[in-house]
Parts: sequence; structure tokens; C-alpha cells
Amino acid sequence: MATMNQVLPEGYVPSENGPYAIFPQPIEKSLNDDREYRLIRLHNDLEVLLIHDSTVDKSAAALDVHVGSLADPKNLQGLAHFLEHLLFMGTAKYPKENDYGDYLAKHAGSSNAFTSFDNTNYYFEVGHAHLEGALDRFAQFFISPAFSENCKDRELRAVDSEHKKNIQSDSWRLFQLEKHLSSPDHPYSQFGTGSLETLQDGPAREGINVRDELIKFHSQYYSANIMKLVILGREPLDQLTNWAIEMFSAIRNLGISPPAWTNPPWTTKELLNTCYVKPVKDVRSLEIKFPFPDQFPYYTIHPARYITHAIGHEGPGSILSLLKKKGWANNLAAGTSHGGIGFEFFKITVDLTKEGLKHHEDITVIIFQYIQMLRQEGVRPYIWDEIASLAATTFRFKEKSPAAGYAYRLAGIMQRGYAPEWVLSGSYLIRGSDPKVIQDCINTLQVDAWKCHLVTQDPSVVPGGAFTQKETYYGTEYHVENVSMTLLERLRNLEPNPELHLPVPNDFIPENFETNKIPTTTPLKTPILLKYSPLTRIWHKKDDVFWVPKVNMYFQLKSPLAYSTPSNNVKTQLYVNLLKDALNEYSYDADLAGLLYSLDTTIEGMILSVEGYNDKAHVLLQKVVEKMNTLVIDPERFHLIQDQMERMYKNFKQEAPHQHAMYYMSYLTQEKLWTQEEKLAELKDLTPEDIQAFYPALLSRLHIEGLVHGNMTAAEALRAGAIIEEGLSPRPLVPSELLCQRSHLLPESCKAVYKRQVPDANDVNSGIEYYLQIEDATSKESRARIQILAQIVHEPCFNQLRTKEQLGYLVYSGVRKQTGSTGIRFIIQSERDPVHVESRIEHFLESNMKTYLEEITQEDYDKQVNSLIQKKLEKDKNLRTETYRYWGQIISGYYDFDEIQDEVDEMRRTTLDIMRAFFNESILPSSRKARKLAVHIESQKVPPVISKPKNGDEGEEQEEEEEEEEEEQPAKLREGTVIIEDVVGFKAGLELSRAPYPISDLLRYKL
Repeated sequence: MATMNQVLPEGYVPSENGPYAIFPQPIEKSLNDDREYRLIRLHNDLEVLLIHDSTVDKSAAALDVHVGSLADPKNLQGLAHFLEHLLFMGTAKYPKENDYGDYLAKHAGSSNAFTSFDNTNYYFEVGHAHLEGALDRFAQFFISPAFSENCKDRELRAVDSEHKKNIQSDSWRLFQLEKHLSSPDHPYSQFGTGSLETLQDGPAREGINVRDELIKFHSQYYSANIMKLVILGREPLDQLTNWAIEMFSAIRNLGISPPAWTNPPWTTKELLNTCYVKPVKDVRSLEIKFPFPDQFPYYTIHPARYITHAIGHEGPGSILSLLKKKGWANNLAAGTSHGGIGFEFFKITVDLTKEGLKHHEDITVIIFQYIQMLRQEGVRPYIWDEIASLAATTFRFKEKSPAAGYAYRLAGIMQRGYAPEWVLSGSYLIRGSDPKVIQDCINTLQVDAWKCHLVTQDPSVVPGGAFTQKETYYGTEYHVENVSMTLLERLRNLEPNPELHLPVPNDFIPENFETNKIPTTTPLKTPILLKYSPLTRIWHKKDDVFWVPKVNMYFQLKSPLAYSTPSNNVKTQLYVNLLKDALNEYSYDADLAGLLYSLDTTIEGMILSVEGYNDKAHVLLQKVVEKMNTLVIDPERFHLIQDQMERMYKNFKQEAPHQHAMYYMSYLTQEKLWTQEEKLAELKDLTPEDIQAFYPALLSRLHIEGLVHGNMTAAEALRAGAIIEEGLSPRPLVPSELLCQRSHLLPESCKAVYKRQVPDANDVNSGIEYYLQIEDATSKESRARIQILAQIVHEPCFNQLRTKEQLGYLVYSGVRKQTGSTGIRFIIQSERDPVHVESRIEHFLESNMKTYLEEITQEDYDKQVNSLIQKKLEKDKNLRTETYRYWGQIISGYYDFDEIQDEVDEMRRTTLDIMRAFFNESILPSSRKARKLAVHIESQKVPPVISKPKNGDEGEEQEEEEEEEEEEQPAKLREGTVIIEDVVGFKAGLELSRAPYPISDLLRYKL
């Protein structure tokens, strides 16, 4: 029983079954939720939510500590984040630094963690039969972490690399600048990621022992009473309870409160300022920000939802609608941003056009006119009822999600102070109405209590014509001015704007939720082909698994014209963007009501989708198709969207180096891929008349292939197909035009490298994708082998190249799968030059992995294969994941609905000896048959000289010394490597894979 002197929170009672307290009331859950829940409190005041799900493939756990970067000491900024990294690196009970990761890798698992302002969240998922072992390793993070000196030094480089990965990211730069310009007396102003300067060099100058400070921080804040734990598994609740008690009761309870601050992050000194910010990418935005009450205490009402709904609305009478009419804006977003205990922010962000940039003060006036109107109108019941109704519907039909994500979100939510019985529903449901609370929140949006960021590369809009200051950690250029008295006078003397009004009632709110459920023990395993004609194929599967009133409708509109030239590709993209823009006001209500449409370009043409509640799905589809065929190009909107696309193409140069490496690998191996430069060259001279003339031709000849999956009958699915056929009235393609794009096949003994510079001269990182293609990628045997190899390689690769060698924060290995080809790839972003990184990848394969495969026991090999099989056979969590599985096969051109089971059967037949031979013949870089292609994206900065971190494992000491000696010499590419100078010539010399074709007669699926 719970100890007699333990003061229990309201609602908890001592358990008769053990040393814990239990919350005996039912926990409110969705009607769609078949899981069992139990909320308990251990004797150390750790609150635990236990979840029993008898069908789950993967179990999971998450632990949230109510402390984050706001608690960092000023002279150790990033300490909370550094601690989060280090807890993975061994414990007293499990001292091997990768024991946790290795255990998870062998049992279909994975893990991660994140540090926010006032939370640090750790989580994992693992094959359901191995939860106990994973939990025991996980619990030790919070009981007896090792804090190894060697691991500390190496993981500090990972933290620094993580920061450097973000230095050229505008979102990170703006985030830190906002904090930098906050009150220096509040920890919100600090730098939360950490770097070598803040966690090594700076502390060293002050004589601070960082390891001691890490231990101190863990001892001071990692207290059971400010932690929340979630455990989800197949085991009965009683078993999960016993594990929680056995494994987590040893966490110390210090009886502390979560760190909190009474002083505000923004004082009068920080408010009524405009900060002009120079971004890395060519973006233009205005962000208006207000101090705002912490919303967690108002969780029964969620008052900010009313304000967000109104200000962020995109329909007639909205701020965005007016700004678009004036040609000043493309998009608008509004909502709250949680800061820490006791404070939040309300932010309104407007994506500006060139004219909007000039009129940013006028836009500010319009925003405040809307806020004044909102204040004067008061809380309208019809709007509030809509918001509450949609929230209730969302919760009622909430579907399952991956176990780890569900666990870590719940662990975070448990910190919000919701009533225990509402821990699942509190972030969804609105209980009653309190107009005064909503009005009080609206009243905080005052003309005398705000600040803004104006983001632009154009210095001409900056007073004085220059960005005069630089932020410390990211080097962001900016200039701060007080809000002009002229603007303040306008805001203090606002006139009503007749073009602004509250949202009208939403006609898309669903009303019919009937699913006609007929329980079955044998759901259909494939969709049925309802229609098969030269013009159209319609696939259908009535939902017989999840029984939710939703549908997913996907239609591929295949057109040989859409991607035939760079010009046609750009015209197709312009058409799609203009169509979305024209439909935005109409479709926004559907979006709010849980019914979304999308139209996207692909190499094969376009994909039109409608997803959400099925009640009014046909209505939305009908409207979209009508507009597709009758769109009148507005010249003004054309030029604005043309400008958006021009900046998008140009801004690609500022993407991270590893993204460039992946992009150019696709460019080299894909039959046809137009570059951003080629598309940009075509975009500039296009006119509205060009698009008006082009899109009828685009739609005149198509092949329509659709999948309707969910709460719709076969007749309704055929009706959806008919809407597209009749609405577009295209002629069919000839059979040979249905063939898909193919991939280039690398020849035996290929050793090729393609080099480019990182376009961003200020990026310190380089990027590489190292690809080993295998032969006969269409065979089940080859597909099974490459997936088994990727499974085996994944954890050792991360442990060696990231954890031990610290090549960079981004280290990835896995399967590259393309049409007609496949292989294993390594993607790394690093401050080291790509030649060095490639040499380390090859050393890893030739030394570490070769030895690993030679020495691996049959038992460990079986664990790896079974881990992979378990991942492959994981059940669909919700309707969308099942839809994606079918749709992926349809658009692949293979229609291999049995692919997963066939591959699993082949994996079971693949012996260790087969894998050793496969590795030695096809993967080893020194093998005669190996087919290697690498893309090197090299930083324009001089790579740093980095001494190899020492390894604390004595068994590896000699090997590490030898590696250090090797690395004293500059790395070289393998002998015989060809540097690709002429990309087109290189591709011209390669064979093409076979085009995808159905593996069997599609008529076998016809009803």
C-alpha cells in the first residue's frame, strides 16, 4: 500500500495491491479507443500512465522531466540539452555506451529525446515482446547515469554539430533572435542548444568543470515528483504496474517544484519595437507578437482557439482575404506559442509580397482593425459552438498513431495540470463556455503591448538602409527601431474597416457519421478494381478495419505533357498553384471541418486527393474539378505566384548540404529530373496567357487512376471517378504512354564521384551521399538482402561514425529505393571534407562491418532478421497508413499488394552465409562487383583540423591509435575512382532499368 505519510493529490487513493496510489475513476477516452488505461502514483511521487493495448506491434515508453533550457545557468547555456544527449551514453547498470541503442535495434526498436523550454522528453519503442528489457535500460537514465568523461567530450561535439547544422536555417535564426531580444533578466533570452563555446571553451576560461555541472543539474532537477511516465504495451495493466514499480521507484524524489519565473520575458523595454531581420533565404514576412496568458490553466475552455480561429481565418471578411485583394500577402498564420510556466505568446505571421513589404505598416493597421472588431463584436455563440463541435468530433473519431509518438505526447500533456480523468481528452475537448475568459484574452492584444519582426533581404525598407547588428550565436543581421509614433497614432485612433467581418457559419461541418459497421475477422487484404477502361481505373476498399466516418480518395492524373520539358513542368506547377490560390477561400472551411484536398505535381502528371470526413467529400471534389476545368488566370495573382516560385527555386541553393547531396544523387540516377536552374530559366518569361493556353492541353489527354478507401460504398467510389471523368472530359492515353520513368543502372566496378560546392558560402558543413547499388533490384532475393543488410548496418554505423568518430550530427544509413533499382546509402553532413567522410564510410564497411558479419552469431543474426520482419509486418495504425500502403503499390506501377509478405518470406529463407557472401561480393567497396556512386557537396569554408576523440574502451585503444596515425595523412579517394565532369555524358553511358509493369493481370482484382 502507499505509505501512510504520503500526501496524495485529489482523486488518488492508496492501492491495496502494492506500494503505490491509484486514480480509481474512469479516464475519459475516445469512443474509438479500445485501449485500457490506469493512472498510478509511485511512492516517490512519480505519476505513471499505463496503457494496455492487446493488438499493439510495438510497445513504447516516454518520460518527461519538467525542466528544460530555461533552467540553464547563464554561464552554461545549453546544459539541459547536453544532459539529454549524455544520458543515452551508458549507466551504472548498463555501462556499455550503446547498450540501449543496440538492444532496441535488435528488437525492432528506436529511441529519441528532445529538450524544450521547460520540458525534457525521452522516449522509445520496441517490439512488444521486449518491453521489459527496454524499460529496465531506460529507467537507469534517471537513476544512475554514467557521465563518462570520454563520452562527455565526444557527445559535446554532437551538440556543437547539431547547432552548426542549424546556423543557416532561417527558422532557427529567427527563433534565437526573438529570444536574444527578450529581457536579459529572463532565461528566455538565453541560447538553449549549446555549443563548444558555451559548454567547453567559455566554462574552461572560468575554471568550471562541466561534468560536475552536469551531475549537479541532474541531481538538482531530475526528481521523480516533476516527472511523468507513460508505458504502453500488450501486457495486462497489473504487469505494467509491477514493472513501473520495480524499475522506476528508485528515482529520487526531491520534493521540488518545476523551475518557474515571475518576471516577464518581455518588458516595456522590449515591446513596441520593430526588428528588421536579414534572412538567409529570400523570404519576406511580418510577424506581430503579443505577450499572452499561459493557456494551460484554461484547458477546459481553450480560449485562444476562438482568437486563433478568427484571426487566422482565410475565408471572406478575413485579414488574409483583404490582404490578398490588395496584393500584399500570400499566406497568414496565427496562434499561440508556449514559452514556459506562466507565459505564452500570441503570434500573427504574414507572408508578404513585394508590395506588402512596402505596406507593412498598413498591414499592421488592418490586423489591429480586425482585433478591435473582434473585441467589439464579443464572443459569438455560433462560432464557439462550431469550434467546440469540431473539437468533439476530432476526439470522438481519433485514430491510433505510432506507439512512441503517442507515449511522448501524453507524457508531455501530463505536465499541464489537467484533471487526471481528462489526461487523454483535456487537450481536445471544450467543456462549456466562458465568454469573459475569452474576452479577457482578446483584451491582452493591445496596441501598446506588442512587437514585430519584419524579415527581408531588402535593406531599402530598413531605417538608415542597413542592418546594423549581429546576433551572437547565429550571426543573424538585424536592426531595431521603436515603432513609429505615426503608426502608434494610427493604431490608437482606429476606424472600423467595412471589409473585415467575422467568419460566416461553416457549411462543411460533417453531420452524418454512420459507418454501417459489420464486424469481420477477415478484412480484405487488397482493394477491388471497380472500373478498368482505357481512360480510367478505379480501385475501392470499403473500410473494414477502423470503422471511422472518413475517406481517402487519391487520383493520379497521368499526363505525358506535364513533365516532358522544363517549361511544361513549370507551367504545370504554376497552374496547380494558381488553382489552389483561387480555391483557398472556398476550401478553407472544409479544411477547418476536417476535409482536405490537395493537388500536387509529379513526374507522371498530377495527384488529386480528398481526405477526411466522408459526409461532404463529393461536394468538395466536385468543386475542385469544376475549377480545374474553368480556371481563369488572374494576371495579378499570376505575377505574385510567379514571384513565389522564383524565390522557391532560388532558395533551394540555401538548403542544407545533405539535402543537396540527396538531390543530385536522384538527378544522377533518375531517368529524367529537371534542375532548379533549368526550371528557373523557363519561369521568368512565362505570362498569364501562357498558362491559360497550356492547361486545357494538359487536361485534354489523361489517364485517370484512383483509389477510394474508407467509409464509401462501391457506388460512391464510382461516382467520385465519374466526377473527374465528366468534369475534365479527357481523351485516353495510348498504352505505351502509361509506362513510368525508369532509373539508371550503375555498371559493375563503378567507382564514381560527383562533386559540387555548397552554394551558401557561409555554411561550414559539407554533405555526402554514398550509394552502393545492387544488381537485379526487382528480384525478391535482392530486395530482402539489401533490407537485412540495412537493418544490421544501422546501429553500428551510427555508433561508429556519429557517436565515436563524431563526423557530424546527421549520420544516416538505409535503403535507397527507386523505380527499378535499389541499394544501401549513407548520408552524412559534416564539417570534415567529403573525401575524408567517404574514406571513413569505406573504412567502416571494410573493417567494422566486415568483422562484424564474420563474427556475428547465428542468434544475433536471427534477432536482426526478426527485428526487421516485425517492422515489416507491423499493423496499420489508422486508415491513412493502410491507404498509403495500397496507393504506393498503385502508383509504383507494380501493383504488388503482396510485396511485404513475399519479402518477409524471402527474409526468412536468407541465411547468414548468404548475407556474408552478398556483403563481400556486392557491398564491400573493394569488391570487383561493387557499384559505387557518391555525391560530394563541399563547403566553401576551410574544413577544421579535428583531433580524433579518445575512446574509453580499452579493447579498442590500439585500433584507435592506429586510426589516428592513418588520419594524419589527408584522405584520398579509392584508386580507380572516376570524377564525373560531364553529368549528361555520364548518364548517357548508363543502362536503364526495366520500366515498372503490373506483376500480374490486373483483372484478377476486378469485382
